[in-house]
Amino acid sequence: MALVLLEKKDAVGVLTLNRPEVKNALNMALFEELNRVLDAIKEDQEVKAFVVTGAGDSFVSGADVNELLSMDLKQGFEASRFQQSVFDKLEKLGKPSVAAIKGYCLGGGLELALSCTFRIAARDARLGFPELRFGIIPAFGGTERLIRTVGFPKALEVLLFQRILTGEEAERIGLVNLSCAPEELEDVAMKWALDLTKVNPFCMKLALELFYRGVSKGMEEDLAFESALAALLVATEEAKELLRAFVQKRR
Repeated sequence: MALVLLEKKDAVGVLTLNRPEVKNALNMALFEELNRVLDAIKEDQEVKAFVVTGAGDSFVSGADVNELLSMDLKQGFEASRFQQSVFDKLEKLGKPSVAAIKGYCLGGGLELALSCTFRIAARDARLGFPELRFGIIPAFGGTERLIRTVGFPKALEVLLFQRILTGEEAERIGLVNLSCAPEELEDVAMKWALDLTKVNPFCMKLALELFYRGVSKGMEEDLAFESALAALLVATEEAKELLRAFVQKRR
């Protein structure tokens, strides 16, 4: 079964993460497939914008906890750096993306959404970073992109209090561009993407490059530091016990 699906609707690509049985939890196999699909989108001259969504009832519930439990310090660092590179590729692809957020958009799912150019959420979606309750931190570039998106005070509030926001609450703090009724989400996201295809592709590419060049100064060093800290934490016995408890549905 393909873990990442790609279909084209006119000049819009629709990229669907396809692990609905685990609410599209992110594992290394999915990241590797996403990396290849992003390369395909970049090379496809017919695709001028794309929507990112999840199969089933959720966007992405987070990272695959069972896979996290299997990693030692070195594996955790190397995995984080690769995962960051995939989201960095998404952000800097040169083609605009619209995250269509439904259901759960937590942890790595929110990091994915923050890597998209725009975010549209169903009003009843659930967005947040619950990592600290498991003794870990975001590891896919989420801390840097969260600060850049909502500002320092709100980013600390979302992260340290492990706030789980509705789509409406996320819109109020600028975490998403727009919230809408769940039944309208697909159509609204597609309309945004279609509107983006009307811009000259070369102008779009240069505008995005100019924007991200300006906001990304120093980010590479920050991402490496994030990976190092995340790997240290996920290798601790306390984090592994908290993650095991989550998997086993214990307190």
